[in-house]
Amino acid sequence: MTDMVNHPPHYNQGAIECIDGIEASMSAEQFEGYLKGNLMKYVWRYEDKSKKQDLEKAEWYLRKLLLHVKTQVKTLYGKKSV
Repeated sequence: MTDMVNHPPHYNQGAIECIDGIEASMSAEQFEGYLKGNLMKYVWRYEDKSKKQDLEKAEWYLRKLLLHVKTQVKTLYGKKSV
């Protein structure tokens, strides 16, 4: 079964997932803004589109944002583990 929330096939080019390419093209601060914007987009529209799937996508972006922020904080203080 295709996972349209965590790994939609239309966001892959070979072995590279779109989100990884986007992150590689931005600074940490820019990527954080990108994640926040997408999180807001899915929460904003969930009532008018696909409720469950949009909330799951919002959750995905929130988890990605949280992991990104935790990684940045730990990198800032010289720790390598997440």
